Amino acid sequence: MKSRVTIVFAVMLLSSALAFSQSVGSDVDKAADKTADATKAAAKDTAHATKKAAKKTAQATDRAADKTADKTKDVAKDTAHGTKKLYKKTAHATHKAADKTADVTKDAAKDTGEATKKTGHSIKKGAKDLGHEVKKGTEKTVDEVK
Repeated sequence: MKSRVTIVFAVMLLSSALAFSQSVGSDVDKAADKTADATKAAAKDTAHATKKAAKKTAQATDRAADKTADKTKDVAKDTAHGTKKLYKKTAHATHKAADKTADVTKDAAKDTGEATKKTGHSIKKGAKDLGHEVKKGTEKTVDEVK
């Protein structure tokens, strides 16, 4: 009988240890399932957030490219307008300077012509006066010789 009690007692001990180990194994399985579910959910959330961020980045890049293109177009247009405006001002100033040069040249030519006319008149008058004096001197000489 003693041995039977010992055997029964040993079986009870073994069965309680087995039950305990099954309980621990069940808890580990539950924890593993929870970890797997949490990892799956985190991966799904991360993938969704990454996709959303990539989409926003692409949209921002497109908008920046459009703005850059618009600004470049505006700057090119402004540069062309400024160049055209500067060309017109330069052309106008060149024509104005050419007109002034022509006017000054015309005035100088007129003044030179007038000075030449006066000089010619003075030479003519001087020659006439000289001729008159020579004639007077000749007449005096003739009178004295007579």
